[in-house]
Amino acid sequence: MPLFLIGNFRVTISRMKSFQTSTLIHAPAERIWQLLTEASQYTTWNTTVESIEGRIAPSETVTVRPRLNPGRAFPVKVTEFVPPRTMVWTGGMPLGLFRGQRTFTLKQNANGTTDFDMRETFSGLLSPLIERSIPDLQPAFDQFAADLKKQAETL
Repeated sequence: MPLFLIGNFRVTISRMKSFQTSTLIHAPAERIWQLLTEASQYTTWNTTVESIEGRIAPSETVTVRPRLNPGRAFPVKVTEFVPPRTMVWTGGMPLGLFRGQRTFTLKQNANGTTDFDMRETFSGLLSPLIERSIPDLQPAFDQFAADLKKQAETL
């Protein structure tokens, strides 16, 4: 359990909210990676986003506008980029007060299929307060995976 000291107060955060989805995709990891890293094409296959602006590349900032939260924009930084295996988007507040970290993982199987996993974890000192306003993202996560699978398998 993380322990924080603020003045004379000890604050313990005992949980982190997270969402996760996985699916088996009948396509090579390189094809899936291409879909995940072409921001300008997201709205052609991904029904969970209104738009993504920016370049999905190492250390770049991308602004995501999800359909689940119309009108809201979430800037995230690409903090890890290991083609075609792992990508991490990180966003939040300064000083680590609140942080969201989305991890995309692809595992190529010997039979040509790929295991896809997407996980987002929220953490930070203000996380218990902010998490109350975060809607249930699980349906959007599952839809993202279904959309990605459909597009990768039809190319």
